[in-house]
Amino acid sequence: MMHAIRNMGEKHKPRILVLHLIVITCFCGSRGKELVGTQSNSFEAISDDDQTSPKENTHAHAHMDHNHIDPSVMVFFTLKDLKVGKRMPIYFPKRDPATSPKLWPKEEADSLPFSLNHFPNLLKFFSFSPGSPQAKAMEDTLRECESKPIKGEVKFCATSLESMLDFTQTIIGFKSDLKVFATSHQTKSSVTFQNYTILENIIEIPAEKMVACHTMPYPYAVFYCHSQESENKVYRVSLGGDNGDRVEAMVVCHMDTSQWGHGHVSFQVLRVKPGTSSVCHFFPADNLIWVPKMQSRGFSTTF
Repeated sequence: MMHAIRNMGEKHKPRILVLHLIVITCFCGSRGKELVGTQSNSFEAISDDDQTSPKENTHAHAHMDHNHIDPSVMVFFTLKDLKVGKRMPIYFPKRDPATSPKLWPKEEADSLPFSLNHFPNLLKFFSFSPGSPQAKAMEDTLRECESKPIKGEVKFCATSLESMLDFTQTIIGFKSDLKVFATSHQTKSSVTFQNYTILENIIEIPAEKMVACHTMPYPYAVFYCHSQESENKVYRVSLGGDNGDRVEAMVVCHMDTSQWGHGHVSFQVLRVKPGTSSVCHFFPADNLIWVPKMQSRGFSTTF
């Protein structure tokens, strides 16, 4: 499958510029108002405290004292809580696109090995010393990207926009037009963790198939993209923070979690077991959700 993906890029060159514009609009146009955050996403500025595994990935584990929960895992809830007026604590990292790792052109990204087997040489190439926070971040990302998918999951780490597009269309279909969604911050704020209330607008995004892409710590932009056979629901939700912040947030609800590991961080946050409950989560602003381009419809909040 991956061999086929690598050979598909040539077919889509005329569309790559369009997709670059889409993603630039998604990252910059909708995020231009959130640039006053205090948290840097510069890879060179990573410290030991900045290293977190992708919390939503089904391989993620966490050991938590519920009296001292890491705020960064407070993104999970269940479908029954997706209703207007619901108030809940949510963590939204503030990341500045100007200091974020950039997507490399496909030719440049493909010229450099993306593999744990080449890790020592990669450290030399990027001039990071073994044992440094940056080295640990790179190793964790490579290990996550090379881990086995769970049952019913297809995964791929995209090191360029072209490879992300190829993988996405392999899942969704090459005859389907794509639409990409991302969380958008409507107000300037340095607050990353506070209570938000779901406002009047809950929109369900019709998506028979979807691909979620999560940013990973690496010297250049890497996205952990995956799709699951089990039922998923996609929503756009208007949120109002206690301090007046406004966020147009993207949400994915996984309806079947029976194949997820018992140590998945969401089960510890929600205090549920695999397969017993839906698990929904908010997306940070630099993550992407790809779906077939269809007409959105209003969503009733009656369950």
